Amino acid sequence: MDTPSPTVPQDRDGPYGPHQTSHGHAAHGQTPVELPAELPAALAEATGQRGVTAPPKARNRIGDTLFLAASRGSGILLLVIMAAIAVFLGWQASKSLSSNAGHFFTTFEWNPDATPPVFGIAVLLFGTVVSAVIAMAIAVPVAVGIALFISHYAPRRLAQPIAYLVDLLAAVPSIVYGLWGALFLVPHLDGLTAWMNDYLGWTHLLSQSDAVSGSAPRNLFTVGILLAIMILPIITAVSREVFKQAPRMHEEAALALGATRWEMIRTAVLPFGRPGVISASMLGLGRALGETMAVATVLSPSDKLNLHLLDPGGGTFAQNIAAKFGEAFDNGRSALIASGLMLFVITLLVNAAARLIIARRKEFSGANA
Repeated sequence: MDTPSPTVPQDRDGPYGPHQTSHGHAAHGQTPVELPAELPAALAEATGQRGVTAPPKARNRIGDTLFLAASRGSGILLLVIMAAIAVFLGWQASKSLSSNAGHFFTTFEWNPDATPPVFGIAVLLFGTVVSAVIAMAIAVPVAVGIALFISHYAPRRLAQPIAYLVDLLAAVPSIVYGLWGALFLVPHLDGLTAWMNDYLGWTHLLSQSDAVSGSAPRNLFTVGILLAIMILPIITAVSREVFKQAPRMHEEAALALGATRWEMIRTAVLPFGRPGVISASMLGLGRALGETMAVATVLSPSDKLNLHLLDPGGGTFAQNIAAKFGEAFDNGRSALIASGLMLFVITLLVNAAARLIIARRKEFSGANA
């Protein structure tokens, strides 16, 4: 006669003890007790019951391992490349900085191949920062307005062609913008320059010296306008995509509460898209800081630091490197690399500042999720 298999006595509180369920959770508000994962298998082996198995173990698939290694390696490779660039620029720049007879940050003159070499970045730093600020002041408001028009105001039949044209402008080469600026923009800015000198000359910055009155406006203000046109498509394209991702329920809720379309955009769309607009602006600023050929085509460079932005002259880091690298000797090239190192540092500082601004609004930023 077969002996019946032993069974585990079950009471009304469950087979694993008082007030315990089969998943190890407490019943009736009791404190949960964690059960070891091996317990179901051990009970099955001891009692002879079938059908009670241990939870399956997660398999470490080769695809997950390869993806983890590739993503981790990409991040490490990026840091290595950035460090290699910084080390190379610093090593090359040290050759000229050690023999410089002037002060690198305050000297206006740029003559690193003289004996002794004298050069500084005061004029270049001023021109780079001023032209970038002018470009951002013009481009960002216009780009945000165009992006909002495409995403929330224009009908679909009109929004799609405009968006296509904006994306197309972002792909235009820099030299094309430079030729357009030199042949069309500069000759047609005489009237604007004269008007600003007459009505805004009291600001001193937007004034023109009598000695250069009437000359072609190859100045930092013209460079700023050209840079604004160049970075406008980039900021517009990114901002448009960010605004289109605003939660539809938030927009409908604002409209249901009686908000106008502008009030809905101000309360629901702009707060959500602020980190994206900042990121787009930093992309545009990066291009404005490092633009070379367009600036070299439009600007009349000089070593004079002039606070009259409507006067010809000035210079930027990228324009100076492009104009003088071919004719420079060893020490001159090292000095140009030193100015490139300063541009590299400025770019890093700008991006770090943008990251801090975005982190303050991390509840709307997918990068901080």
